[in-house]
Amino acid sequence: MQISELAPALPALREAPARRWRDLLIHPLVLRLLSFAAVLALWEYAGRIPLSPAFPTFLETLGGLGAIMADGTLFKAFLITLHPLVIGLTASILCGIALGVLMGLHEPSEWLFAPIFVIAQAAPLAALIPILTFAYGIGLTAKVMTVCIMAMPVIVLNTLGAVRNTPKSLLEMGSSFLATRSQSIRLIILPAASPMIFAGLRLGCAAAFIGVILAELLITPTGIGDVISYNQSVADYPKMYAAILSIIVFSVLFIELLERIEVTLFRPEARP
Repeated sequence: MQISELAPALPALREAPARRWRDLLIHPLVLRLLSFAAVLALWEYAGRIPLSPAFPTFLETLGGLGAIMADGTLFKAFLITLHPLVIGLTASILCGIALGVLMGLHEPSEWLFAPIFVIAQAAPLAALIPILTFAYGIGLTAKVMTVCIMAMPVIVLNTLGAVRNTPKSLLEMGSSFLATRSQSIRLIILPAASPMIFAGLRLGCAAAFIGVILAELLITPTGIGDVISYNQSVADYPKMYAAILSIIVFSVLFIELLERIEVTLFRPEARP
């Protein structure tokens, strides 16, 4: 092969390493890591200024996290916190999806139930917790109810929207093949609505984590809420922020896992 024949390919060969570096820098994982590193760097800087005497640096918070992990406090707190969270989230998912599908398929049911969930989603939770404690006491039931009123409205309304927005072309196709009502629901409406329902589950889980921590802070200090409240009262701020960081990391990892499952089950190219 002559040198003259290779000449047109030389610029592309020179640009290949730069293109690879550019593709690497804009990779989603790299961008997420850079964002995470920037937040931690700002946290460390704000703690060293200091932003507030009650605001520790990130390294001090890591030390506090290691301390509450070493003595078992964190793991015991998580076991207590997960109890109302699992019960409330399971009830919210089962009842929320069932109600959302019913409301999406039966218009009078939407007129009856939708305003309740819209109000529940818009209402400030802190104002509702005293009502829950008055009605259910300060035990497990009130905490489960707190999780439910945080998570269920999101799940119900997302499911309602998913069922109502089933593509008409799919419904017309089912009618042309003489599909019955039950066959249309089972084979067309629910599969088409599943991606949006699953997205609602992720939002509902995020709301449930917020609800359980608020319940533990405002109803009875137990679990992670107790660790946060106690260390705040004794001015051990690194451990307090460590407890907050641990529940944030746990919730983010859990929601990230749900997102991975969603992408695996409902790949974008296979969605209606």
